[in-house]
Amino acid sequence: MGITAKNERVRVPRVVWIHAARPKTLAAAVVPVGVGSALAAAVGQFGAFPAFVCLLFALLIQVGTNFANDYFDFVKGADTPARVGPVRAVASGQVSVAAMRRVTVAVFACAFCVGLLLIPYGGWGLLPLGILCVLCGVAYTGGPFPFAYKGLGEVFVLLFFGIVATGGTFFVQAEGFPVVAGVPTLWAAASAGTGVGCLACTILVVNNLRDRFTDAPADKRTLAVRFGRGFSELEFVGLVVVAMVIPVGLALVFAHAGPLLVWVLLPLYARLFVRLRVADAPADWGRLLAGSAGTLMAYGALLVVGLLWASVA
Repeated sequence: MGITAKNERVRVPRVVWIHAARPKTLAAAVVPVGVGSALAAAVGQFGAFPAFVCLLFALLIQVGTNFANDYFDFVKGADTPARVGPVRAVASGQVSVAAMRRVTVAVFACAFCVGLLLIPYGGWGLLPLGILCVLCGVAYTGGPFPFAYKGLGEVFVLLFFGIVATGGTFFVQAEGFPVVAGVPTLWAAASAGTGVGCLACTILVVNNLRDRFTDAPADKRTLAVRFGRGFSELEFVGLVVVAMVIPVGLALVFAHAGPLLVWVLLPLYARLFVRLRVADAPADWGRLLAGSAGTLMAYGALLVVGLLWASVA
């Protein structure tokens, strides 16, 4: 079933909306919820329903942000025929500006309504946090101070798809951040969320490197535009290093090497870095984005296994 905009006769195929949602980026929503839930389970605080609601909320925020990005990047002139990456729905004419705006509002509205289901678990303090998540999803590329256009995209991703998503998922299941069996859960959740957020940022680094030549004329001043390719390559390495060091602290807290399972991914990240340094063709960037998303999922899965293993050892 497609979505037909008012006063339009063209029916938008479902596949167009699926592509506009950018499925490959959804790992950034799934992984922090999985890690936060694993941490809750590791300290005996897992709750299936709030975990599911957190996942649905995170996915809707991610999709809404992607739709808003599609809309605002076209309106601001960042998506042009010269762009190297996948075809964007609005820029290609497959979806009208008005239709994308309406669907974006609808997705964020759904996210807000879903988030209300978490209030019985985390209290009314979650209401302003949920509103902030929606507003920042729009402000990523829209509004008077779009984060992505000011070089703050990585800060947004690290915060909301790392620390907030992981910590929030744990919080609603444990109804706080108690110290359980000597484990400081606030520190553990923030640390795990930082690791996840750093690797989510590697996807953004690849994306911004690919788009830097079309972003610059549109005054989209990402870090790749501001400081160039060499800086972004170093940024990629730094993000991976932080993500790989953080499990050491988790291993010490749990007195178990389980969280260090993520180290098996080091050769994969080394290979990604080598490919990043020579990437030039559209196919190169596509493989790098898929690889970065895939290794993020693998990191999340291994961290989940490591935390659960540590809890039963």
